[in-house]
Amino acid sequence: MEIDSALNTVQTLKNELQDAKMAAVESQLKPLPGETLEKCAQDLGSTSKAVGSSMAQLLTCAAQGNEHYTGVAARETAQALKTLAQAARGVAASTSDPAAAHAMLDSARDVMEGSAMLIQEAKQALIAPGDAESQQRLAQVAKAVSHSLNNCVNCLPGQKDVDVALKSIGESSKKLLVDSLPPSTKPFQEAQSELNQAAADLNQSAGEVVHATRGQSGELAAASGKFSDDFDEFLDAGIEMAGQAQTKEDQIQVIGNLKNISMASSKLLLAAKSLSVDPGAPNAKNLLAAAARAVTESINQLITLCTQQAPGQKECDNALRELETVKGMLDNPNEPVSDLSYFDCIESVMENSKVLGESMAGISQNAKTGDLPAFGECVGIASKALCGLTEAAAQAAYLVGISDPNSQAGHQGLVDPIQFARANQAIQMACQNLVDPGSSPSQVLSAATIVAKHTSALCNACRIASSKTANPVAKRHFVQSAKEVANSTANLVKTIKALDGDFSEDNRNKCRIATAPLIEAVENLTAFASNPEFVSVPAQISSEGSQAQEPILVSAKTMLESSSYLIRTARSLAINPKDPPTWSVLAGHSHTVSDSIKSLITSIRDKAPGQRECDYSIDGINRCIRDIEQASLAAVSQSLATRDDISVEALQEQLTSVVQEIGHLIDPIATAARGEAAQLGHKVTQLASYFEPLILAAVGVASKILDHQQQMTVLDQTKTLAESALQMLYAAKEGGGNPKAQHTHDAITEAAQLMKEAVDDIMVTLNEAASEVGLVGGMVDAIAEAVSKLDEGTPPEPKGTFVDYQTTVVKYSKAIAVTAQEMMTKSVTNPEELGGLASQMTSDYGHLALQGQMAAATAEPEEIGFQIRTRVQDLGHGCIFLVQKAGALQVCPTDSYTKRELIECARAVTEKVSLVLSALQAGNKGTQACITAATAVSGIIADLDTTIMFATAGTLNAENSETFADHRENILKTAKALVEDTKLLVSGAASTPDKLAQAAQSSAATITQLAEVVKLGAASLGSDDPETQVVLINAIKDVAKALSDLIGATKGAASKPADDPSMYQLKGAAKVMVTNVTSLLKTVKAVEDEATRGTRALEATIEYIKQELTVFQSKEVPEKTSSPEESIRMTKGITMATAKAVAAGNSCRQEDVIATANLSRKAVSDMLTACKQASFHPDVSEEVRSRALRYGTECTLGYLDLLEHVLVILQKPTPELKQQLAAFSKRVAGAVTELIQAAEAMKGTEWVDPEDPTVIAETELLGAAASIEAAAKKLEQLKPRAKPKQADETLDFEEQILEAAKSIAAATSALVKSASAAQRELVAQGKVGSSPANAADDGQWSQGLISAARMVAAATSSLCEAANASVQGHASEEKLISSAKQVAASTAQLLVACKVKADQDSEAMRRLQAAGNAVKRASDNLVRAAQKAAFGKTDDDDVVVKTKFVGGIAQIIAAQEEMLKKERELEEARKKLAQIRQQQYKFLPTELREDEG
Repeated sequence: MEIDSALNTVQTLKNELQDAKMAAVESQLKPLPGETLEKCAQDLGSTSKAVGSSMAQLLTCAAQGNEHYTGVAARETAQALKTLAQAARGVAASTSDPAAAHAMLDSARDVMEGSAMLIQEAKQALIAPGDAESQQRLAQVAKAVSHSLNNCVNCLPGQKDVDVALKSIGESSKKLLVDSLPPSTKPFQEAQSELNQAAADLNQSAGEVVHATRGQSGELAAASGKFSDDFDEFLDAGIEMAGQAQTKEDQIQVIGNLKNISMASSKLLLAAKSLSVDPGAPNAKNLLAAAARAVTESINQLITLCTQQAPGQKECDNALRELETVKGMLDNPNEPVSDLSYFDCIESVMENSKVLGESMAGISQNAKTGDLPAFGECVGIASKALCGLTEAAAQAAYLVGISDPNSQAGHQGLVDPIQFARANQAIQMACQNLVDPGSSPSQVLSAATIVAKHTSALCNACRIASSKTANPVAKRHFVQSAKEVANSTANLVKTIKALDGDFSEDNRNKCRIATAPLIEAVENLTAFASNPEFVSVPAQISSEGSQAQEPILVSAKTMLESSSYLIRTARSLAINPKDPPTWSVLAGHSHTVSDSIKSLITSIRDKAPGQRECDYSIDGINRCIRDIEQASLAAVSQSLATRDDISVEALQEQLTSVVQEIGHLIDPIATAARGEAAQLGHKVTQLASYFEPLILAAVGVASKILDHQQQMTVLDQTKTLAESALQMLYAAKEGGGNPKAQHTHDAITEAAQLMKEAVDDIMVTLNEAASEVGLVGGMVDAIAEAVSKLDEGTPPEPKGTFVDYQTTVVKYSKAIAVTAQEMMTKSVTNPEELGGLASQMTSDYGHLALQGQMAAATAEPEEIGFQIRTRVQDLGHGCIFLVQKAGALQVCPTDSYTKRELIECARAVTEKVSLVLSALQAGNKGTQACITAATAVSGIIADLDTTIMFATAGTLNAENSETFADHRENILKTAKALVEDTKLLVSGAASTPDKLAQAAQSSAATITQLAEVVKLGAASLGSDDPETQVVLINAIKDVAKALSDLIGATKGAASKPADDPSMYQLKGAAKVMVTNVTSLLKTVKAVEDEATRGTRALEATIEYIKQELTVFQSKEVPEKTSSPEESIRMTKGITMATAKAVAAGNSCRQEDVIATANLSRKAVSDMLTACKQASFHPDVSEEVRSRALRYGTECTLGYLDLLEHVLVILQKPTPELKQQLAAFSKRVAGAVTELIQAAEAMKGTEWVDPEDPTVIAETELLGAAASIEAAAKKLEQLKPRAKPKQADETLDFEEQILEAAKSIAAATSALVKSASAAQRELVAQGKVGSSPANAADDGQWSQGLISAARMVAAATSSLCEAANASVQGHASEEKLISSAKQVAASTAQLLVACKVKADQDSEAMRRLQAAGNAVKRASDNLVRAAQKAAFGKTDDDDVVVKTKFVGGIAQIIAAQEEMLKKERELEEARKKLAQIRQQQYKFLPTELREDEG
């Protein structure tokens, strides 16, 4: 698909270029807005590389047969070609030369044509991967495209001229290939002078070529032309000089050097051409500088070999040429010059400046003494030192530039193209030396070592790149390329060994042949590695960075300039040492050089990367520390303003993410401080930028926390983190990124460790805050993990069908929707309950995700599966947000912002649930309709249960005077309709989903209608016959249950083959349905027949019990488990029903039989359910479970036999049959006893009787303790009301009330717990039986303890309400005093109740006594505080006495009236209290009465 699209794109581009050519011919081609010749030329140059690399990718992918990546590569190629076509059109439109414009458009069209063929061939190669012929065609087409791409680039202005210059150099160099050179016709001095002049010209031209690459395209054309002419002259001068050679060996050496110069010159022009085409190419500038230096060095070698000047002269000339070449390094250093670090640069400058100082002294000294060979040596050393200084200065300037925070630091790519390019160049040079006839054995070995070193490095780089890349094509290509390089290196090494043994021409030739595949393999690899996808992004130096570089560059340039003058002056002194003015000039230059080097060292030291940034960052963090200290002071004085513009959850998230980011920066800063100076500034600036948001978030979170201790913890830990960061910055500044400053590294490591600990501490606090909100962090992780698992490729092998998974997904989806609704409600009423609901939602979603994954895997078609999966994932994200909001609301329950957000999230979850359900419905409409119908039927069953309760209570009445006969026909007709629907439902399992859906919907509608008419019929029977009403409703309930099972079975059997087990289940369910409908019809007919309706009811019950037993005996595990106590409690119902059945058998009255039938249903159903649920409790062993299930079955079968026997008696009552009833009832009783023992075995040794008063007492005590603790928590949240300041003595009254009330709540909580412990101790000592034979034995004591515990709880609750009301100004201090006294009184009663049987010296009793005293103390404190406040208030109330006589009398009368009124109210209140106490006294246990007396 993508290949065809790419092909169409390329064809379109070809046509567009054809149109452009027509326009150009008619001189109608105009540049588009913004297009210039320079811009378009650069675009074309850079795009040509992108086209080349994407085509290399295309070839590789097609050859490997990878369709996906071939498509991607074809698309990328088409995109690159589009840019290329636009650039080519722009160049043609902008150029003034029509011929050049035509050539450009023609060559671009050739590229398009070739590319179209290449994409077509790639498409063919994919059809037959591995076909040798198609691979060969692909390679040929690729070569043709590469050729036309080169032609296109060569059409750029200036490129043609460079090619001409290259061609000219190649033609000139052919002069060197002759066997023998003609002897020279010129004198030696003249030839030497001409060679020197030609060398100087060529060196200057090389510099101009380098300079021209940065200018206009015309400049490069002129520079390359001049370079070509100068090279021609130099070559002629060199050949003339070779003719002067005395021996054949000397001549060969000169010619060899000339060949080197020829190669270096070609490389220079190629590098210049490459840079002008794509100035942004990585390392292109460095490669050009290296090529220029190579030209200079090869010229110097030739001059040294050929000239016989006065000693020292040629060394000076060589040095000047070298200095001229390295000067270019200092022009805009925006690329690394070497691998030196900043401190290596400083070291290099120091060493080279020392060497330069010594050699300058040597130059001066040897010029004076006339020791010219030593003079020449010193000049050479000085030149090398100056080159080293320049290189170090340029690298230092680059590092200063990129370390500026405004600069964009480059980032590492998959491979380093610079490394590949350097290795390529080094291997080519080494191979050339290998095959050079003039190479000595040592040179051959040296070259072999270089080849081995670089090929090994390349193979290593390929291995690393293949392990890092996720692109399988690139992975294989890197591995393949590494193999090719390694194999060709191994072959070359063999030939080198042979050559080392015998330097024959034949061995040298073999060696030359072996180098060709290695050079080709390395070049191909270098081309592949230059793909933009793999390369690093170079650093972008900002204008601030460039300004920072300036002092270093100025010093270095001054040093080079003055050094050149110094060497020129020394050169003339070497010829004429007796010239005093020249000596003074030399001294001046020497002084300038010395000063510029000092300035250079100072500049480099001052500009050390990261130092300035460290200072700025230290200032910033100090400011943040001051801010956090201010916030801490405000928190201490309770005046920290709360942030209302944002929720606490958002603040916590901000704080957590900022702290995590700071944590992630610790190691990079430590690494930069220890040895990566260029990164230090960026990292510390980044660190400092996080502290302002950190402080804002931390203060915001603290302002929302109610607990003062937690508030201070957050602020303190944030301050600790800021202080540790400050320490880290000081250590980093000291280290500065210098790997040799070992003394600072320990401090950096220590500071990093302290900072990590500070980060860990604050994260622990934040996580604890998250855990306090119901451990939502873990819940969120659990949901997120479930969501991510949905994306995992292959789900586990499905064990069921889509229908099975559909059912469970619907169940869990609905459960999540219900929980979301509850969370909306609880967010307003009880936020503390949200944790449990969130936990429930997490659990439900875990199951839903698992089942949803299976549903998606089994759904057909695949699109439905994908839809189910994505919607379940969306629901997961919604659940995460909701759980997070629930957590946030628990931290700050009063935050209205978070409440609103929670309600929005809950609504979103509900909507997403409906989307999941609609996706499931699309999966199978029929089964989804079955699930919906089953839900509707379960609603009907619940409704019928409610109707039974009304009927049993005798409140089910008809609304008018209709009789049952009015409804009978309607019931029978609707029941028949249901039978028809049932048939359709059963047949629907094997038909289409639509038919099944229709049948399910129809049956649900009919059962709803039937239930309604039966309810009306039951109501018409009248409430004076409730048992018959219940019989009738039970009959329709049985039908509804059977229909529910049938719908489930139909859903399970949908689309299954006829022999599937689910089909047998369906048949079984259909049989039960028919049986129950028949039973309903019989019941309806028998309802009005008083003689048979009891018998009919009993028959229906027997059928119902049999069906319940079938369910009980099935292998299905119950959804929930219950306690053994529940199971024991349910056996009591069986005992009662057995007694009732025996009585009904003896009396044979229809009323008794009906009552028995109704009771039996409930008793047996409850017993079976409780027994199965208790048996499947996780703590119950397999042996006990099977025992309980066996006796549950045994009990039911025994009971069934009893009922069937009663049925026999009803039909034929005889005394003999009635006597057998006792035997049947004994069998049931025996089974019940066994069942109880099995339940006791489930509980083990800890079993307690749920009816035991002591157990009830402990439960009550613990309940009381819980309610007291809840009240105490409520008090914790209260704050005194704001009021205008009055007398100072009463200012802390509310605080006194709250503190006293809190301490009472805490003390009573401890007291009730102590009472609970005392009671347990009594049981352990045997003073109170753990299971008394008769509850009355210890009942009075237990009742006393329970009622006292309840009193304590009630009194404490009243106290809290009174304290709350008093603080908020709604109640009097008197009410508060009364409540506190009531707490003290009820505490005393509790102590008495416990003392009755306890050992006075026991530990529990001592704890109890201490707890009681604490309550009494706390109550007294509260009473005192309240009384003091009440009296203080009375004293402080100033009475304004009226001065007028009449007014004064009126005031006295009003005061007396109020006094009498209050006295009467007091008397009435005392009487009321006495009455209440008298009433309560009747119900108190004896121990408490005595105490009261």
